[in-house]
Amino acid sequence: MNAVSPLAEVLEGQHAAEVRRAARALLSEPLLFARGPHADAFRLVRRHAAELREWFDRNTGWPLQVDAGAARLRKMPGTSMDATHPAREATRGAAPFTRRRYVLLCLALAALERGEAQIALGRLAEQVVLDAADPQLMEAGVEFALERREERLDLAAVVRLLLRLGVLRRVAGDEDAYVSGTGDVLYDVERRVLAGLLATRRGPSLVQAADFEGRLAELAAETSLESDELRFRAIRHRLTRRLLDDPVLYYDELSDEELAYLTRQRAFILARITELTGLVAEVRAEGIALVDPHDELTDVRMPEQGTHGHITLLLAEHLAAATGPVTVGELQRRVRELAALHGGFWSKTATEPGAEVELVELAVAKLAALGLVTRATEGVRARPALARYAVGDIVVREAAVRGAATTGIPNMRKAKTS
Repeated sequence: MNAVSPLAEVLEGQHAAEVRRAARALLSEPLLFARGPHADAFRLVRRHAAELREWFDRNTGWPLQVDAGAARLRKMPGTSMDATHPAREATRGAAPFTRRRYVLLCLALAALERGEAQIALGRLAEQVVLDAADPQLMEAGVEFALERREERLDLAAVVRLLLRLGVLRRVAGDEDAYVSGTGDVLYDVERRVLAGLLATRRGPSLVQAADFEGRLAELAAETSLESDELRFRAIRHRLTRRLLDDPVLYYDELSDEELAYLTRQRAFILARITELTGLVAEVRAEGIALVDPHDELTDVRMPEQGTHGHITLLLAEHLAAATGPVTVGELQRRVRELAALHGGFWSKTATEPGAEVELVELAVAKLAALGLVTRATEGVRARPALARYAVGDIVVREAAVRGAATTGIPNMRKAKTS
């Protein structure tokens, strides 16, 4: 029996650590560039591109494209019905995109695809206005003149998102000047990035469905799955995508076929994911959560510092203790009660009359994005994973170290999203 040398063990460990860092970088930022803040991560991905490409293709069906300038993991969601992770402004406020901004984003991308290597924001706006005059868009109630400041703010938000994604590079000017009507902005168009931005199974021009849900389903539809092997592979892809993307995978959200496959292959699927990513699997009676001990692979954090983070945590505790759905009005009353107790530690605006409406909405949106609650007609209903935020009676035990004590409060770890 040949013993593995210490040097070989060290090299193997370094290789595994590099592949893990590269995979985590792609899951956090599916579009990496050779220059910029993620240059080191890009170099790791390029070094291990073949291994990463094979893993993602086998386990998720996500194609990985790597060249000298960029690495693009074409992620497809495990489910197209999750609306809790919208595109957001590339600003400190990070407000979610509205329907208008989504339409503007699509129109802007279409205009850039037809345009030159450079474009001014004013010229892009003119093209968007022309395209928005399409009869089908007008019939759907979509109208853009970009004459009002609010409309120009929407277009500026779209452009800033494209700047963050690397589709545009600012050459001169500033979006604020365009919004105020005092100036323009010039951009370089990164056509290679633009061409790789769309991640779909088929081109939008080939979609035949008329309604939104049908069109979305066709864009993400798998090829014909006639054999058992292809069908099981598609199930494995969907499950692995959801485990990587969703904070919690609940069994009651799966089809009978998916649940049966996961029951048989759970150990294999989780081992493959945890080995590559370093995520920790929490398996419970209701589902599975993959938690990131390094708190990197998440776009929604809980618990979180600040007023909003404190209020969300307190409402989570309140919802976890409830025996049924809690109405929004009841949650707002609870926030007013909490303001009387903790207002001295909150921001001034959070204690003003009427502030509870926005505070509750922000808290519920975050809890829903983390898979901890669902919205229903009768109110907000807790999901099983919210139990981790339920605080029970304090139990003081004899500690191993003199003067130390532990409590019965569960460990509050962050659920992972991407």
